[in-house]
Amino acid sequence: MDQLIADDAPRSIAGALRKLEISLPPSGRAEYHLRAGERTLALNALLGHHLRLRHTGEIRCVHCDRFTRKSFGQGYCYPCFKSLAQCDLCIVRPETCHYFQGTCREPDWGERHCFRPHVVYLANASGLKVGITRGTNTPTRWLDQGAIQALPILEVETRQQSGLVETLFKAHVSDRTNWRAMLKGEVETLDLPAERDRLLAVVASELDALRATHGETSIRDVEAASPLTIGYPVATWPRKIVSHNLDKTPEIDGVLMGLKGQYLILDSGVINLRKYSGYRVEVEAA
Repeated sequence: MDQLIADDAPRSIAGALRKLEISLPPSGRAEYHLRAGERTLALNALLGHHLRLRHTGEIRCVHCDRFTRKSFGQGYCYPCFKSLAQCDLCIVRPETCHYFQGTCREPDWGERHCFRPHVVYLANASGLKVGITRGTNTPTRWLDQGAIQALPILEVETRQQSGLVETLFKAHVSDRTNWRAMLKGEVETLDLPAERDRLLAVVASELDALRATHGETSIRDVEAASPLTIGYPVATWPRKIVSHNLDKTPEIDGVLMGLKGQYLILDSGVINLRKYSGYRVEVEAA
């Protein structure tokens, strides 16, 4: 289980947490780094090693760095949560975009981020699901979800259109991940191309109606796409899921048994680090 750690690799870091940084090298096995402040800790080599996280009690907004007693929307202070376009409900439900009504919180931000090509995809994290993401955000989106398979199926011109298309599929397939099932490592592989063909046939007439409204080229098939298979650094899957909470228990420790999605899997429980973005912590590996 133990892996060699370079002599010059940091063993302790401190600062405001950010979501786990995950990359996918050609090996197909995800590489993880934990970021706190300006420093990072390479986690793959720490499998089998003791890890301790201590929340100092300080929370800083990930946008404005303002001190906040409570975090909103995974790392924002309340004023930013209520004023930023990236925190608006339409980010979670793009089909409710209100840009053309003149009520976008930040029109310039919306034009930069929402009026860009998006991908509608199928993924398998805890079973078949449909999702959307910016075209430049793959495979990061799938890694964050803990997907073991992913397949882009359609490309659309805007985020709102991606939400409208996703809504059609959501009548026939889930858009959510069961995080407990995802962390148990018992997810069976799926034939994603077959599922794509089945679902596209089911919603074909509704897709044609959207194209008639938004333009024939607004919704395009992703040609020659092959499923991506992703592996994760996990030595032992948990039999029972126990979740750590830094608000209730500011210091947690345990042996690092694995990494999947945005979760650390410790022998003492699991923790979703993205949930605690902005929390100032001290992290030490032994």
